[in-house]
Amino acid sequence: MIGRVVCSTAGRDRGKFLVIVGFSGENPLVADGKERPITRPKLKNPKHLRKTNSILEVQQYTTDKSLRRALREFNQGSALEQEED
Repeated sequence: MIGRVVCSTAGRDRGKFLVIVGFSGENPLVADGKERPITRPKLKNPKHLRKTNSILEVQQYTTDKSLRRALREFNQGSALEQEED
């Protein structure tokens, strides 16, 4: 589902939150607005993504800056969890 916030469970971006911006066949294309801008999304295996219950509106990720802003609360929360471990 386009706009869903997901967490990467494998690869260099493991532990980071991303947004599904499209599909190529059955594989989602994800972006985070920084390493992976909306104009150059990453093709991910669905097995390597953990879904969240959050879905962003299209207006929240029209630009890379707005996408980073929308994902900031998710990534800050995961950084706090990692520090506690």
